[in-house]
Amino acid sequence: MTAAESVAPQAAAPHHDPAEGVLGPGYRALTLGIISVVSLIAFESSAVNTAMPVAARALDGIGLYAFAFSAFFTASLFAMTLSGEWCDRSGPLVPLFTGIAAFGTGLVIAGSAQRMWMFVAGRGVQGIGGGLVIVALYVVVGRAYPERLRASVMASFSAAWVVPVIVGPLVAGTVTEQIGWRWVFLAIPVLILLPLAVMLPALRALPPAVAPGTADRRRILLALAVAAGAGLLQYAGQDLRPLAAVPAVAGLALLVPCIRRLLPRGTFRAGRGLPSVVLLRGIAQGSFLAAETFIPLMLVTERGLSATLAGLSLTGGGLTWALGSYTQSRRRAEPYRERLMSLGMVLVALAVALMSAVLVHGVPVWVAGASWVIGGYGMGLTISSGAVLLLKLSRPGEEGTNAASLQTADALGSIVLLGLAGVLFVSFGGGSVTVATAGSAAPPHAFAAVFAAAAAFALVGAYVATRLTPRAPAGRDVTSVPPSGDPGA
Repeated sequence: MTAAESVAPQAAAPHHDPAEGVLGPGYRALTLGIISVVSLIAFESSAVNTAMPVAARALDGIGLYAFAFSAFFTASLFAMTLSGEWCDRSGPLVPLFTGIAAFGTGLVIAGSAQRMWMFVAGRGVQGIGGGLVIVALYVVVGRAYPERLRASVMASFSAAWVVPVIVGPLVAGTVTEQIGWRWVFLAIPVLILLPLAVMLPALRALPPAVAPGTADRRRILLALAVAAGAGLLQYAGQDLRPLAAVPAVAGLALLVPCIRRLLPRGTFRAGRGLPSVVLLRGIAQGSFLAAETFIPLMLVTERGLSATLAGLSLTGGGLTWALGSYTQSRRRAEPYRERLMSLGMVLVALAVALMSAVLVHGVPVWVAGASWVIGGYGMGLTISSGAVLLLKLSRPGEEGTNAASLQTADALGSIVLLGLAGVLFVSFGGGSVTVATAGSAAPPHAFAAVFAAAAAFALVGAYVATRLTPRAPAGRDVTSVPPSGDPGA
């Protein structure tokens, strides 16, 4: 029996009809609850992208612009590992609800911030909540749904982004321009209560934890050290003075040895199977986000668009992300999953490269939206497939740990590539945007440097996608995350 086959009997509750789908009577409440939670998180994400240029200017904090995004992922690095250990030992219910509470608290802090550092702190609290929530949701999928339904559930994760990416930028832009950017953050927390109530009965009916007991404190401490190291690197990357080498060295000393013990052995050399699944997710998430973070700022400062129109430029990417996720969920696509993921990363690289053309004022600004349509489809093929492969390669009781590794790679990739993007942006003169008004000529090569780096890493991801199939004797499991004491990746 393979690892994937051993998970499936546990995941499907005995009373479920073997032929029913994700919206059948046995799964409907849980599926709708999951979609609702993801939709609210998606709305907040698209709203932040739209409101961020205005918020950063209002708080006189363009210099900390990248931090406002990376703080979320830095904090989530710790929370993901904590959530994985928590879920494997006691189930996903408490981590999920704790994460939702922290996420809402972070929104309130960010929305009421009077200084940019307070705003960044609020985003960090959101990151703690987001890290707890996303891993808990992956564990819910692994334990509540049989293997045949997991690709469809992951596709529903992406589908849950469709409405938010359509209405999110428009609503957030309108609220930002007519009422104020703060209400983009302050209006969301109250909306979270309803989906939690819908899915609570189904969560309580989940099978008990396979490995109940005490969480692995060593892994949690390693995750805390990784988050601290990433934070120090982010700080050093925004300060180009020679003294910045001190926090940079300290950050590397914490980050490198600890992350090697949190991720599957062989991750950083693209070992076949789960290590490459984890590595690819980090590269994909980081390269896409590094480019996406600077697109609204580029469109506002270089092409003179309003915050609303700049946010709407990303809408098409969200729609095609859902389409790509739907494509990978089709049964006939299963034999070609690895090829689809490689194609997805090529499409992301192409989209980011095309975005650079928008810096030329003779190029129509709609090219930005068209390019992100291509990139979104590529991400849909890649991200959802990575989650399906992770659950397939996980043994019972390791869903939380492995999901935490996957999400840790997502966050680490985002942090590293956002940090690199921030360094490139500042190094090539992007700091002049702090005094630029809409339509002024901030240095376009600062944005071009960010896009070039993101496209290059996406092409690296296309190579890693060729190494997702394990090579091992039948019956031998070499794909699970090693114990925390093992030498790492």
